[in-house]
Amino acid sequence: MTTIINGEDLLLGRMASIVAKRALNGETIAIVNAEKAIISGSRARVLTLYGKKRSRGSREGGPFFPRRPDHIVRRTIRGMLPYKRAPGMEAFKRVKVYVGVPLDLAGKEMEVLEDAHVNRLNSPKTVTVGAVSTFLGARY
Repeated sequence: MTTIINGEDLLLGRMASIVAKRALNGETIAIVNAEKAIISGSRARVLTLYGKKRSRGSREGGPFFPRRPDHIVRRTIRGMLPYKRAPGMEAFKRVKVYVGVPLDLAGKEMEVLEDAHVNRLNSPKTVTVGAVSTFLGARY
């Protein structure tokens, strides 16, 4: 049984840590609406940070940082897993991330993580993952 999580209005880091823990415990998770997840902080600061991450390294040798919103969310979750060891690799394979809602998951019950909701923030300064992705040059 796959747990479907709606990423709309969820804080990226909090959502990623919850999903990583649950995946390590053997749960299969699908995250939909990845482009609507939220990163806290001023727009200028967040875009500068992700721009630096993207331009780091060399074209041939990496490290490579994704542009697409679903890949950015997946990479964030990967950072919270021991992905170089067997349990982390298995957990990472159990996590699927989608832009929008795919047809096979449409109409099914989706879970909203209250612990990761944007209402937790005191500051109104936020940026969506979709906006960061567009800034980095993605066409999704």
